[in-house]
Amino acid sequence: MLQKLSAWKLKILLFAGALGAPGLFLISLLDSSILSFPIINDLLLINLSVSNPTRMPIYALAAASGSVLGSVALYFIARAGGEAFFNKNAGVHGPAVRRWVKANGFVGVLLAALLPPPTPFKVFVFAAGVFEVPIASYTLAIAIARLLRYFVIGYLAVRFGHQALPYLAQHKLTVAIGVVLLVAVSYLLSRLILRRGDPLPEEQPG
Repeated sequence: MLQKLSAWKLKILLFAGALGAPGLFLISLLDSSILSFPIINDLLLINLSVSNPTRMPIYALAAASGSVLGSVALYFIARAGGEAFFNKNAGVHGPAVRRWVKANGFVGVLLAALLPPPTPFKVFVFAAGVFEVPIASYTLAIAIARLLRYFVIGYLAVRFGHQALPYLAQHKLTVAIGVVLLVAVSYLLSRLILRRGDPLPEEQPG
């Protein structure tokens, strides 16, 4: 897998890897916001977890935290840019993503954040910002999805080593079923969590 990386991506991977968890946090933050390092944060998480399995939860948490913060920053950039910003950046995916996010909101963001590349995840983030998916449910969806994704990748790295990503590619049906189940459970849990923050209805005069 590493042999397929271009020279500059390999340099970034080695530099961030030398920093450990902070490097993984930084790469994930940049990848989810203003820059794009496809696959690099996944490979970095795998490399670090294989080298030091006992620290895998720290690495997974660093990757998830960076991704959540980067995604929130991009959400506000998109929100400030407006619909013209979305149309400019969404390209051919624009109409489909617009319909998906408007129709599904929280679940749409959650599913997009769970799926690996080449899913155009940032386009969903643009749509969430422009079409005003509530920031609380948006952030919760990203956090749930990224924690699940990176902890699963970290676990597979500890168990299968550098074959973790090929394993995911070879078991797409199993992964897809797992994703659907995780989305369903995550959605139900999020509804319970968010419901606690809803204002109580005003009492009607008797």
